[in-house]
Amino acid sequence: MATSRELEANNYLEKHKILEFMDNLTSMLFFHRPERPCEFLITQLERLKLARTTSRDYPCLFNESNLEAIFGILDPTRQGYITLGQYKEALNTIGLKQFDAFPQGADCNRITLETFKKEA
Repeated sequence: MATSRELEANNYLEKHKILEFMDNLTSMLFFHRPERPCEFLITQLERLKLARTTSRDYPCLFNESNLEAIFGILDPTRQGYITLGQYKEALNTIGLKQFDAFPQGADCNRITLETFKKEA
């Protein structure tokens, strides 16, 4: 049985999404494999802070070309759209937990590359 202190700590971690945040930073380290990991992490945290205060893009593991490649795999005939189900599955697969479940194009089951990139 968990103590009240353990429950309090767990609630704190969940409320502030600390575990997801640390998973993201760790993934970035493994992906980029910088020579100076501490400096890399400091830079990522500074970028995150700047993004929050200026509405710029957040630091992210996937760049635009990665997202275009994922979309291309899901749209091999180059129709210019993917289904809502493909969109949701792709975003879950790359580790996104919170995204617009019904983005632009969801009503007609056609999610464009631009919408996909914006949400990712």
